[in-house]
Amino acid sequence: MTGHPTDVQQRPAHPSEWYDASREALQTIAEGVTQLAGFGVAAISVARDDGRLEVMAVAGNDEAHEQLLGTRTPIDRLESEIAHADEWGLLRFVPHERLDFDQAAPWGWVPDITPIEDPDAWHPLDLLIAPLYDEQGVLRGTLAIDLPEDGRRPGAARRQLLQRYAEMAGRAVVTAIEREKLSHQVRLAETAREVVRNASAQLRIESILGDVQEALVHGFQARGMWIQTLDEDGHGSGLVHSVAGPEVALTAELRTIAESSARRAWEAQRVAVVQRGRDSGGVLSAAEGEVILAFLDTIGISSLLFVPLGAGPECLGNLVLTRTEGDGEWSSYEQTVALDIGHDLGRAILNARTFEREHQLVEELQALDTYKSQLITTVAHELKNPLTAVMGHLEMLESSPDLTGTTRSSLQVMERAAQRLGKVIDDLLLLSKVGDPTNPVIPTPVDLRAVVEEAVELSSVAADRKHVQVNVQAPPGPLVAMGDRDELDRVCTNLVSNAVKYTPEGGHVLVRLDACGDELLFSVTDDGLGISEQDQGRLFEEFFRSTNPEAAAQPGTGLGLAIVQRIVRRHGGRIDVDSELGRGSTFRVLLPLRD
Repeated sequence: MTGHPTDVQQRPAHPSEWYDASREALQTIAEGVTQLAGFGVAAISVARDDGRLEVMAVAGNDEAHEQLLGTRTPIDRLESEIAHADEWGLLRFVPHERLDFDQAAPWGWVPDITPIEDPDAWHPLDLLIAPLYDEQGVLRGTLAIDLPEDGRRPGAARRQLLQRYAEMAGRAVVTAIEREKLSHQVRLAETAREVVRNASAQLRIESILGDVQEALVHGFQARGMWIQTLDEDGHGSGLVHSVAGPEVALTAELRTIAESSARRAWEAQRVAVVQRGRDSGGVLSAAEGEVILAFLDTIGISSLLFVPLGAGPECLGNLVLTRTEGDGEWSSYEQTVALDIGHDLGRAILNARTFEREHQLVEELQALDTYKSQLITTVAHELKNPLTAVMGHLEMLESSPDLTGTTRSSLQVMERAAQRLGKVIDDLLLLSKVGDPTNPVIPTPVDLRAVVEEAVELSSVAADRKHVQVNVQAPPGPLVAMGDRDELDRVCTNLVSNAVKYTPEGGHVLVRLDACGDELLFSVTDDGLGISEQDQGRLFEEFFRSTNPEAAAQPGTGLGLAIVQRIVRRHGGRIDVDSELGRGSTFRVLLPLRD
């Protein structure tokens, strides 16, 4: 008889994916046994990591080929049978009368023959097999022979010939296994690289999971997979990301088991294999395992590889790869690579979660900023209308000839206060305008040299009053930027007037304008009060006033620099400040030059 015991035979739904060269080498040896050694059937099996022998080559008989190829059976069954065998070198022969068929069924394929009348007649249930070991004494496969052409058990000469074929089969099996092992490692390594490459390129969890699924299923030769991520509170949703088709819905019980098991597996830094008759290594209790197995039965899955996902001490979810009956066991190397991928995916998920959290925070801040701008605009408009009425009536009262000196003086104070309030309202409206993303700049060519000269001229009265010398350094000819002229005028006027305001009597202000590559540089330097490092961090915030008492004594709304920064940014430029308390300041604005 040839092959495996019929009561434990299993045929994979998909035969092992070996190289054609490996299969052909084994098939050639099997055919040599049938053609040259005088036997009707030869079968070569390979030992698998799951403790089974898989038939990889069958020669000599179509019926045996159909029945045996791809079947698997436990190695321990073979070892129990050959314990009663006669040793013929590498060969082991078990006469049929020594087999205990009360304990197990006969081996897989039994030829339909009648023994000849001879003391050495071959019986259909005789077993002749050569266990194939590597140099370390590890069983790598078997060569089984059946159906001798002369109907007799082999004599010394034929045993010697079979010995040579057994030696060749042993070398071929070891070579094939090593080749396939290397191929398997290369495939899994490529899978790991592809997972890292795809996961690193995405910043959304859904995109990460979608991009890695195909690589995982192909690399691990799985039937399917799903991934469940845990929320920031450590709980998972009832829906998981499946490789194809509709999402897999987990019951509340399964969800709880998956969450707790993922945390235990991550803490232990191990994966778990779930299938009947196999221990999960402490990741699952026996009761939890039965619940999962019952669920797998409903979806036609016989085993799964449960992989925790995480980063650092935090468990972030779990990855499940599935196989059906006969697809083979999960090798120790596959389990090691899967755990590494769990780390890689965990880091990618953590990065994506951080990005999504920051994105959400930005959206919330933008919404808050929009609300603030709308509120400022509404309040400013509501103040402007009555203020306009107040200013109009003040003008009417001041034109009356019946006013006394005291009354006229009071009206003038009221007018100055109203004008100051009007300036605050105008600043609020401008701040809202330049901070509104729905109100973009409509660019036109602007000669910044002319704008700067006008700003310096507007500040000349205040500068002359304090004997502050304002100098302008600029190359001849126009320097043109693209933007809104009124807004750029506000930038130049604000920075120049601030420099004059905070420079003591007899001081100096230098205004520079120049082209720097494809940018236009506008800077204002003074030798005035300077700005502390602490204040520089908040300098461009709305309504910020300096903590320096001397600077705070100067009039202002705290909106000027906030407006300047928003205008510069919406023109595609940038602004920075270099200052030291008591030693003056330099404000630099860089704007794109017109092409």
